[in-house]
Amino acid sequence: MGQKINPLGFRLGTTQGHHSLWFTQPKNYSEDLQEDQQIRNCIKNYVQKNMKISSSVEGIACIQIQKRIDLIQVIIYMGFQKLLIEPRRIEELQMNVKKKLNCVNRKLNIAITRIANPYRHPNILAEFIAEQLKNRVSFRKAMKKAIELTEQAGTKGIQVQIAGRIDGKEIARVEWIREGRVPLQTIRAKIDYCSYTVRTIYGVLGIKIWIFVNGEK
Repeated sequence: MGQKINPLGFRLGTTQGHHSLWFTQPKNYSEDLQEDQQIRNCIKNYVQKNMKISSSVEGIACIQIQKRIDLIQVIIYMGFQKLLIEPRRIEELQMNVKKKLNCVNRKLNIAITRIANPYRHPNILAEFIAEQLKNRVSFRKAMKKAIELTEQAGTKGIQVQIAGRIDGKEIARVEWIREGRVPLQTIRAKIDYCSYTVRTIYGVLGIKIWIFVNGEK
């Protein structure tokens, strides 16, 4: 069962919560859902354009959105807070998101939270692997390095999977590696998961990461 369902949706209400918190009428649900996606895409595009290229990963672990009648609260969880730390950057980002949404009657508030252990989050780890693959690093070396970083962050187990034309081979295949325990069938086990797409010169590769954060409750 753990391979047939999204691990985050499988654990909603036990160890996982929603990244978007709001209520709306059924007829307006699709519009609000698209609005959430626009907010996330706008923030990620802004970060990519203004981020200085470096060897380390400077990524976003999670974007939480809370909506009220007259307020949209956005909380960005960043692993390496080198860009959006200045107030003028936050104000500029808020203006870009407001222009994208064209929200006149609602106030937009963006806050940034620093994460203590960035490599415990699969999104940041997937960005690290993607950067290694773009730089022509061997996929096995990239996966093993990612596992080392996760173990140093104090996790119980990790599973990394890469699918596609790995190393430019003509036939696509799936390669995966696991270290420690990853109990996908146990709902009480807190498992973080992400699916990430990376474009290389050989084509598109898919990265999936499961991280077993802590023991069962």
